[in-house]
Amino acid sequence: MQFGIFTVGDVTTDPTTGRTPDDTERVRAMLTIAKHADEAGLDVFATGEHHNPPFVPSSPTTMLGYLTGVTKNIVLSTSTTLITTNDPVRLAEEYAMLQVISNGRMDLMMGRGNTGPVYPWFGQDIRNGIPLAIENYALLRRLWTEDVVDWEGKFRTPLQGFTSTPRPLDGVPPFVWHGSIRSPEIAEQAAYYGDGFFHNNIFWPISHTKQMVQFYRQRWEHHGHGPADTAIVGLGGQVFMRKDSQKAWDEFRPYFDNAPVYGHGPSMEDFTRETPLTVGSPQQVIDRYAAMREHVGDYQRQLFLMDHAGLPLKTVLEQIDLLAGEVVPVLRKEMEAARPAHVPANPPSHAERVAAARAAGTEGAAHVGGTEDRWTGRTAEDDQEPAKAGAAFGL
Repeated sequence: MQFGIFTVGDVTTDPTTGRTPDDTERVRAMLTIAKHADEAGLDVFATGEHHNPPFVPSSPTTMLGYLTGVTKNIVLSTSTTLITTNDPVRLAEEYAMLQVISNGRMDLMMGRGNTGPVYPWFGQDIRNGIPLAIENYALLRRLWTEDVVDWEGKFRTPLQGFTSTPRPLDGVPPFVWHGSIRSPEIAEQAAYYGDGFFHNNIFWPISHTKQMVQFYRQRWEHHGHGPADTAIVGLGGQVFMRKDSQKAWDEFRPYFDNAPVYGHGPSMEDFTRETPLTVGSPQQVIDRYAAMREHVGDYQRQLFLMDHAGLPLKTVLEQIDLLAGEVVPVLRKEMEAARPAHVPANPPSHAERVAAARAAGTEGAAHVGGTEDRWTGRTAEDDQEPAKAGAAFGL
């Protein structure tokens, strides 16, 4: 199982000192955090994509491209790549370039984002969020899997005889996750294509997460990708740890109370009870996250948010050391001991995807992960079943 961290790249005043880093300092801190996570032995570093203050990660591929040269083992990913407001042509080229530069040590997560004003900034209408996600991703896959693309849709100019460059590494596109908090259409999209589904449940009770993951698994099996328990699932999380539990609560409370994302709202006690936020000792974190599989089944990726709310860089690096040194080894052992032999332990690596494509004789072919359901011949845009199926789960 993969364990790692993700960042939203917020620029937040430290409530204990009153100091606010500037954008340059925050970006460089994120690079330091990623390098430290690699050195500590974590499996994944993922960055969000934001185009509005107080967030700074506006160019994920620039950041991840740099990190390919200064890290050795860690998988470089995104916790959001905006499939709705980015041009699929640019996404196809930028992430294929990142794939080539990193020699396949990357993947990415599609998302619609959580900032409504971004849509008009990039010439789109938020009311088209779901249709944009469906159409843009269908085009993106074609750009990766077909050497020459003729295409016409609703939201961008047509393409005639277009070839995106560079071509995907070894003729196999990057592995894609679809991130969603509450939209069954996105869980359906992930299941339809046989992609990963990431439920970033940091603000939600586990009952909601269970519903979304269960829906995705059911649809994965429906689309012929294998048994429901083999679907590729990832979860978000938040922790703050000290050896002494009470010290963790005392130290983190001012950051929680003033955080722009949840400060001045529910109490920290309520939030830790109702969401995955866990404040306490490493053992308390282990106990809380080891229980996640009881709700969602065996899953492949767990990412933690650790560098937010104005926490000093020194503190974040200490948190990474505790996570990598004391929490992850125990969680990994416990999770893998319970995992059935037929359930994947990790999302597919680039090497595994290349081997599978070669075995199937589809390496570099247009129908590798093609746009049509192998059973019905329908495309994601045509399929009206997800809304009906989602309603059955109360989604």
